[in-house]
Amino acid sequence: MGLTGKLIAAIEFKAGGDVFHELIRHKPHQLSNITPGNIQGCDLHEGEYGHVGTIINWRYTHDGKEKTAKQVVQTINEEQKLVQFKTFEGDLMELYKTFLVTCHVETNNGIDLVTWTFEYEMLNDDVVEHPITLLSVAIDITKDIETHHAAKQTLN
Repeated sequence: MGLTGKLIAAIEFKAGGDVFHELIRHKPHQLSNITPGNIQGCDLHEGEYGHVGTIINWRYTHDGKEKTAKQVVQTINEEQKLVQFKTFEGDLMELYKTFLVTCHVETNNGIDLVTWTFEYEMLNDDVVEHPITLLSVAIDITKDIETHHAAKQTLN
């Protein structure tokens, strides 16, 4: 049994928490246009965007290398603006036995925070690579979404 871990990052999001949640839940396929340096594709493998049980195949760049991850949407909570993805295939499974990605939006005192949580179990005791650089990619994606939507709001 490998080590387990949990990494969390919370980032202020000035373009509106509803915008972020709507994009992650219903339109993740648009991310490759918003942040092409990080995400090259989000293909619907089974189901329908925005629903629990949907299977998505991601193509992304991490540490300068193109990678893939197949994930199932495990949980959606509209009240918490939360979407949780369970990874079951792809490059991450070479290092991790389990890898769960949760993103949700909290609003406190009028400030929206996007929180990314990675929960994982390493494949075995020989794997000691915590996904800190991958969490950095999630932060970059959040910033790119914010910049994209702030530019759209300026044009309107």
